[in-house]
Formats: sequence, structure tokens, C-alpha cells
Amino acid sequence: MFDFRKLRIWQESYTLTLEVYRLTRSFPRDELFGLTSQMRRAANSVPHNIAEGCGRNSKPELLRFIVIAMGSASELESEVLVAQGLNFLPSEQAELLLERITQLRRMLTAYYQKVKNAPDSQPKT
Repeated sequence: MFDFRKLRIWQESYTLTLEVYRLTRSFPRDELFGLTSQMRRAANSVPHNIAEGCGRNSKPELLRFIVIAMGSASELESEVLVAQGLNFLPSEQAELLLERITQLRRMLTAYYQKVKNAPDSQPKT
């Protein structure tokens, strides 16, 4: 078990979550329990699953939670595309968000490989 807050992927996913909250504030009120809520939950799921995996003190468990975080990042990407298609997000903001999500997914994939190939302890990046 180690401090997940020191992981760059957790830091990036945390700041992305805050950004999603900021951007979804301007969504239509009738989307509060729809797309707004879905995007916030998907964004939140990424850093929370990284943290939970780090707290499990087991390589297989950490790998499982990284995979869940990857899925949540993909879900968020899809939701951003819907928000953009509905003109809830300006194209420029949506594109920047999509770039950040893509980068985060790459980082999660790299971290997954690093953990998978590590002997017994969890690598700290």
C-alpha cells in the first residue's frame, strides 16, 4: 500500500475531474440528473478507482482497478462527444477535454503495463 496522491495518473485524473465539474455547471438544468451526473460520475470514477486499487495492497487488485479506471475514462470520452454534439460544450473546450482524456488513458495503459511487469511490489510513478 502506498500514497496514491503521489501518482501522476491520480493527480491528472483528479484535476480532470475538477475540470469536468466546472464545465458541466453550464449544462442545461434539465440535464442535472442526465448527462451532467453521468459525466461527473465517470470522471470521479477514474481517480477513485486508482486510489482504491492502491489501497488494496495486491497486484491483481490494483490491475483490476486500473482497468475499471480505463473503462471510466472511455465512458467520459463518449459523454464528452455527446455533450459536444448537443452543443452543451463549445468545440474548443470539448477538444481540449478529449485530448486530456486520451492522454490519461495512455498513462493508465502505461501504468497497467508497469504494474503487470513489476516483480511483487507496486511501482510508484
